[in-house]
Amino acid sequence: MTATALPGVLAGTGPRTRTTQTHCPYCSLQCGVTMTAGDRPATLQPADFPTNRGGLCSKGWSAPELLDHPERLTRPLVRAVPGDRSSALVESTWDEALDRVVAAIERTQAAHGRDAVGCFGGGGLTNEQAYQFGKFARVALRTSRIDYNGRFCMSSAAGAANRAFGLDRGMPFPLSDVAAADVVVLVGSNPADTMPPAMQWFDEGRARGAQHVVVDPRRTATARNAALHLQPLPGTDLALANGLLHIAIAEGLVDEAYVAARTTGFEQVREGVGAYWPDRVERLTGVPVADQRRTVFALARAERAIVLTARGAEQHRSGTDTAQAWINLALALGLPGREGSGWATVTGQGNGQGGREHGQKADQLPGYRQLADPAARASVAAVWGVDPDDLPQPGPSAFELLDALGTDGGVRTLLVLASNVAVSAPDARRVISRLGDLDFLAVSDFFLSETAELADVVLPSAMWAEEDGTMTNVEGRVLRRRRALDPPDGVRDDLQLLAELADRLGAGHLFSADPETVFAELGRASAGGAADYSGITYRRIDEEQGVFWPCPAPDHPGTPRLFLDRFATPDGRARFLRVEHVEASERPDAAYPYVLTTGRVLAQYQSGTQTRRTRSLQLVAPLPRAELHPDLARRLGIGPDDVVELATRRGRARFSAHLTDDIRPDVVFAPFHWGGGSSANALTDADALDPTSRMPAFKVCAVAVTRVAGPVERLPAPDAATQPQTRPHQQPAARTPLLPSRPVPRRTPRVKSTPRFLQGVYPLTGEGLDKPGPIDPALRYTVPSGATAQALYFRGGNSTDHLVYVLLVRDGVPVRWFPIGAKGDVHVPLRVVEDLPGGTVVELQAAGPIGVTGELVVDLGLVEV
Repeated sequence: MTATALPGVLAGTGPRTRTTQTHCPYCSLQCGVTMTAGDRPATLQPADFPTNRGGLCSKGWSAPELLDHPERLTRPLVRAVPGDRSSALVESTWDEALDRVVAAIERTQAAHGRDAVGCFGGGGLTNEQAYQFGKFARVALRTSRIDYNGRFCMSSAAGAANRAFGLDRGMPFPLSDVAAADVVVLVGSNPADTMPPAMQWFDEGRARGAQHVVVDPRRTATARNAALHLQPLPGTDLALANGLLHIAIAEGLVDEAYVAARTTGFEQVREGVGAYWPDRVERLTGVPVADQRRTVFALARAERAIVLTARGAEQHRSGTDTAQAWINLALALGLPGREGSGWATVTGQGNGQGGREHGQKADQLPGYRQLADPAARASVAAVWGVDPDDLPQPGPSAFELLDALGTDGGVRTLLVLASNVAVSAPDARRVISRLGDLDFLAVSDFFLSETAELADVVLPSAMWAEEDGTMTNVEGRVLRRRRALDPPDGVRDDLQLLAELADRLGAGHLFSADPETVFAELGRASAGGAADYSGITYRRIDEEQGVFWPCPAPDHPGTPRLFLDRFATPDGRARFLRVEHVEASERPDAAYPYVLTTGRVLAQYQSGTQTRRTRSLQLVAPLPRAELHPDLARRLGIGPDDVVELATRRGRARFSAHLTDDIRPDVVFAPFHWGGGSSANALTDADALDPTSRMPAFKVCAVAVTRVAGPVERLPAPDAATQPQTRPHQQPAARTPLLPSRPVPRRTPRVKSTPRFLQGVYPLTGEGLDKPGPIDPALRYTVPSGATAQALYFRGGNSTDHLVYVLLVRDGVPVRWFPIGAKGDVHVPLRVVEDLPGGTVVELQAAGPIGVTGELVVDLGLVEV
């Protein structure tokens, strides 16, 4: 790969052009691209970089479209009437805009203290910008109020990896190891849509016979290519992982020698997963016992096996524990630290890895050091040339920071770089309300995002092809983002912005606007830390196509594979940690009867600030589409492409309906790339944060679905009068551990149980397969008050010449259909119904084609305790 820009001259008197090797601005794969720029517009081609090997997705191909987009910001914007955000945003000079920002900072800190000014960053910033933003907050502002949108992405996996391995690098081995693995289990990950060029590694593995297992409530493009698709209810991945470990222990599949030599804490975990017997796990998750067993045996028998988790498993109130449960499974099978095997998490944002290593998080200093650690404070303060006692202590996490905006003790002036929290934050309407409560908001962006529209000052930023710096990709490979062309006149990059703001605040002598100078300082500040970059230089990155951290010395080769000899814990052993399944903070009920989960789609990225403005991508995904199962749509009278309104306790949003049997009938999926009337994050729950990572529950909440209209070209916004009131700010609750979904007894007590059976032979007259009805009053049962029942099995027989269905109904709500073939029978171990408390009404109903007559044999077995 060519390391530097290659200038060339076009024939005749035309403009000079240069060809530059750089990287795609989107996901953490950071595909190599070759930019050709002279007169605009610039063009690009995919490059043969180790991660993408010449591949590129539609988002990468279309990235140059935005460099000269007509909506591109090229001049600072300020409010026509200072302090009045209802007045228009008008163009201004840099001096006037920065004067307003600095005056607001000084005015706010004089009146309310240093912590009344806050900073919010993003995973798209270069390492240099992320490092400088953290330093700017702690040195120029001396505030503890800084966090970034990676808190909503990687924090749960990071928390689990740190406590299990002593170190968080999302993927502790090169991406190429995926191609060599015999078995790969992907949990809540859909790389076929989110990072398509990575699929060549999966395709290569399958071509040589590898088995891939995908755990996802949707049959995604990734799941469709897998050998096995497990489709759990959102929020139950922890129970599934514990159940798989239960099977591994029961079947003697644990690598006992590895566990004894390289880990601690297994006995507590062994005891804990004893309560996750396969039948119970099927009831909790919906994943059949046979599929659980198949997954465990595949992992245990593979010579090389990898477990990958991602946001689907981690964006929950128990996301850290969920990642830990999958780590426990991997450790029990002896995978981490074994070449070609291991556990990893799939980083999402372009610099999601580097962005969290060097000081944007509320509790961290560069090098992944802890801000509360006196030794870390002294080491970094020495590099920065400040007194360690002048550095603030850790501040609140991202959502806690946003939720307290404009309050006493909260941030009153906020600086936002590379983040669109009005779309990407949970309970987005609440966050928008909090942004309105600020005394002053400044946003740096290259478009007028939904967050920038609310600002007092908007500062135009250079885009990816117009700046120099480094990024750290999904593998932990530090690579170069090279400047391929100059930004428009009057546009500055965020490194220059921070240096100038620091200068105006009296700390300019401590800051540089030169990226290579800042990177060298980052190396010194990270030296000796977990994420040690001190041996990495721009020259090494150019010569070696990136360098894997940790790299503590100039002659160190970098570390493509971690943990081969020891883990990064004091005793070198990995930590098992007992974790328990907990229920989602919101469960479906009569008002909100379904489960909402959110995620990404192929043609959009993050909050959509860029991709929704890309013409070629808009042709692919012009409208946000909510996925519903055809059975659910039929029940609600919804047809293909109808306008549907999704409602939760926090808000309402509208989508175009996409009917697909790729999703569970009790789950609705909505993409989170849109704002306004189609904001999925206006619906998501932010009240139950993970005790460790402070991750909100993006992936599960209770939702109602209503048809609004037929197909349209432009989605109407919900009626503002129907939107729920946003919740007022409350002091965050103490961080207490989550309680398991039910107590786990040490020993099984003697329990009196009574079998119950709904059975017999009954006549059937079909009224249509979509019109089930009661079979006989004898097949209706009410669980007595004070008792609890469980359904154990269903058997059925059909005397007709046509397919018929028997439907299990709980309290009037369909739970499961049982198809019975023509003149056939079925026997189903029934483990999908949870405990049925006293008062629950269970009934069997039947459906057959119109006019079909015959007899049904039914037998539903329950046990009552």
